[in-house]
Amino acid sequence: MTSDAPKEPKVDSTLSKGLSILENLASSPSGKGVTELSKELGLTKSNTFRLLQTLTVLGYVQHRPDKSYAATLKTWRVGRASVENLNLRELAAPELSYLSNETGETVYLAVRENLAVIYIDKVDSQKPIRSWNAIGGTAPLHCVGTGKAILAADYVKLRDQIISALTHHTDRTLTDVAALEADIAATQERGYAFDTGEFRDRILSFGAAIILPGGEPVGALGISLPDINLPDDGIDRFGGLVAHAARSVSAKLGRS
Repeated sequence: MTSDAPKEPKVDSTLSKGLSILENLASSPSGKGVTELSKELGLTKSNTFRLLQTLTVLGYVQHRPDKSYAATLKTWRVGRASVENLNLRELAAPELSYLSNETGETVYLAVRENLAVIYIDKVDSQKPIRSWNAIGGTAPLHCVGTGKAILAADYVKLRDQIISALTHHTDRTLTDVAALEADIAATQERGYAFDTGEFRDRILSFGAAIILPGGEPVGALGISLPDINLPDDGIDRFGGLVAHAARSVSAKLGRS
């Protein structure tokens, strides 16, 4: 009697090992040597070296003067193209409209670019006193709601990079590592980030990360407003709204 169950596709072992090396280097804030990589991935040193040579020739890895290896910007460009192919703007458009209607404030869709966020879509507030930033505008990751939400969702990976890039912008900017990590923990616990005027004086923002099925943050939704516009119940209400909207977009990505 034969089984009708589909056969598992054969996995090319060389490709699998090469991708594991690339993923390892892409998630590392610093370069790694052949010995370190081979130990971490359970590969022989000779096999690791040959795969690194191939990845270097193809432009995905660079061999540094200190003899370590690191992922190149080509890896980042491939990942960025994948984000664009997710049609994130289209998927998040209903949630942007929802947040705009519920709050009356400026709302944003942002993605990470190195240690900053870049705004790829928005709905402007119609209030006379409002927050404003252009599509294509950027802000440091540790200073605004969308950036802090992405940072909290991927902090283990980004920690070593961000702690050396805590630039100061206002009296409220978190430039102390302990203060930043306390804020990250609070963001993770409540499900949204809150910027108390850390990038621009008296401009508040809320953010929640949009998460891929594998757990990686692909972007964030945000609400931005002058502090004078914040209602008495605004922190909990706006934070809950942006968290709900981000979960909705994340659910769509899981079905796409």
